[in-house]
Amino acid sequence: MIQKNITYKICIIGLGYAGLHTAVAFGQKMKVIGFDIDPNRVLELNKHTDSHKDFTDEELKSADIFYTSNPQDLELANFHIIVVPTPINFAKEPDLFCLESASTIMGRHLKRGDVIVYESTVYPGATEEVCIPILERESSLVCGKDFYIGYSPERINPGDKVHKFYNTKKIVSGCNAEVLKIITAQYSKVVQVGVHCVSSIKAAEAVKVIENTQRDINIAFMNEIAQVLHGLNLDTQEILQAAKTKWNFLPFEPGLVGGHCIGVDAYYLIHKMHEINFNPELMIAARRINDSIVQFIFEQVIKHLILQNIQVNNSRIAILGLTYKEDCVDIRNSRVFDLIKIFQDYQIDVQVSDPIANSDLIFREYGIKVVDYKKLKNISAIIVAVAHEEFKLLQSNYFKKTLVKNGLIVDIKSIFPSQEFKSKGLMIWQL
Repeated sequence: MIQKNITYKICIIGLGYAGLHTAVAFGQKMKVIGFDIDPNRVLELNKHTDSHKDFTDEELKSADIFYTSNPQDLELANFHIIVVPTPINFAKEPDLFCLESASTIMGRHLKRGDVIVYESTVYPGATEEVCIPILERESSLVCGKDFYIGYSPERINPGDKVHKFYNTKKIVSGCNAEVLKIITAQYSKVVQVGVHCVSSIKAAEAVKVIENTQRDINIAFMNEIAQVLHGLNLDTQEILQAAKTKWNFLPFEPGLVGGHCIGVDAYYLIHKMHEINFNPELMIAARRINDSIVQFIFEQVIKHLILQNIQVNNSRIAILGLTYKEDCVDIRNSRVFDLIKIFQDYQIDVQVSDPIANSDLIFREYGIKVVDYKKLKNISAIIVAVAHEEFKLLQSNYFKKTLVKNGLIVDIKSIFPSQEFKSKGLMIWQL
């Protein structure tokens, strides 16, 4: 039985992009524990510094958080929120290693009466099928009798200065009605716009993967339409801007689909659908289209270089932007790296620049040296892959002095005024 009138001490397990948002939100209201297995991450946070750049030093100082990498400290709390990465492996199957590891650590320090809420994105059923057995095995306790489980999918959008933890509706679920009330009460202390309760943990798990899979499918449609419009020699942006004048047109844009959510979550849902012998043709097609857009962009660059009478095998390509989205330092699953690799496979000299990404991490992980885009010279084509605010400020003069004669601008996110650039003698291609 759940003890009544308990004061819950909050612990957040996993202090990455989503976990830190959760910790800071609770830390603004009460003292919380922030746990991460990476001692370097704990060290920087104890210095009130966030290398992910989602929080300023002042914002971190204002949150009452005890940061630790000592698993023993988990026993100081009785309400645990687990927010760890759930990527896919090389076979594009769910990789639950971090989730299983976090559950193992949690299980070894679990106490009677504890409540554990998972926020990591998973397929419907994963919490009960994967996590609970680990917790029971490691603790020798029984879920629903000795400890209690809930699921509340994280909805953090890295780099977003508008949609925050506290002003985004929270989906909550619990293993029974009494636990759901407890979980609802705890999240309601920090989520100003309230929570939305669903009937089961599995239902809450389904919400998150469906949210992101829907976006994946819509972007895939835009990517396919962009390819069709280019084949018809029509301007994609002109068509989309005209279509947006209709009140019910959904304003999705074509582009590279990477990151740790949209480019990943569909595979979790696909995995579960295959388990129940259902073939999700639309989702699989959307993934294939979005993955193939890199090849399409590459082919268009080569085609237009040839049309501009630029010898491809002696060309120098510059790619501006490495992160998976604008004004966010996160490089996980960025499709820009795939674009770089294709050019390098054809022995083309690729210069890469990103003013906000961690250049040391990029070199360590990918062997790519990040250069200053302001110092680039004699470039055959400049590919603006990420719409960082700093790149949006670039004027036509920058491209004129950086490009060779007849050089090409590839504006993947359509951030520049194409007609103005063309009127100044610049060749610009937009997806």
